[in-house]
Amino acid sequence: MILVINTSGAGLEFVLDDKYKHIDTEKQSVALPVETEKFLDECGAKWSDLGAIGIVVGPGSFTGIRLGIAYAKGLALGLNIPVVPINAFELYLHDTPDAFVAIDSGRGDFFVAANGLEPCTMTIDEVEVKQMNWARTVGHKPFNLKNAVSIVNQKLARGENEPVVPMYLRPSYAEQKNQNVK
Repeated sequence: MILVINTSGAGLEFVLDDKYKHIDTEKQSVALPVETEKFLDECGAKWSDLGAIGIVVGPGSFTGIRLGIAYAKGLALGLNIPVVPINAFELYLHDTPDAFVAIDSGRGDFFVAANGLEPCTMTIDEVEVKQMNWARTVGHKPFNLKNAVSIVNQKLARGENEPVVPMYLRPSYAEQKNQNVK
């Protein structure tokens, strides 16, 4: 079984096989271990049933992404199973491989990617021009986290061993502040 965890946005999201759960919480750090265990219990699964953990590595909430990665790595280490990174672009492009993905960053720009376009940030003006090179634009609605199970399975089958690190497409507030001070 593959457990997928998403802490990149508001609340917590979990997938185990075909079961999905979203939990609204303002304290992801407090709720994550408790809610993960509750979710496994609700699914009738035990920790020992897990064969891998998928974790959404971004883009998204700076703190949430770091929390999720640390938790997933800790679980995987203790269970002696692989942890597999998944980014939001992979999730969107799973169902719409011909799409241009534009995710509002909430900071006046967009996180974007597409087949043939590496993940980056763009202004709305850049998005309006660039998106015309693809058949459709997605990213304005949530991705389907259930797709992560298939993505993790594909990566495991290919023997991919990607580093599980946050997908940051720009510096954090603290890094930007330090750059402006210099």
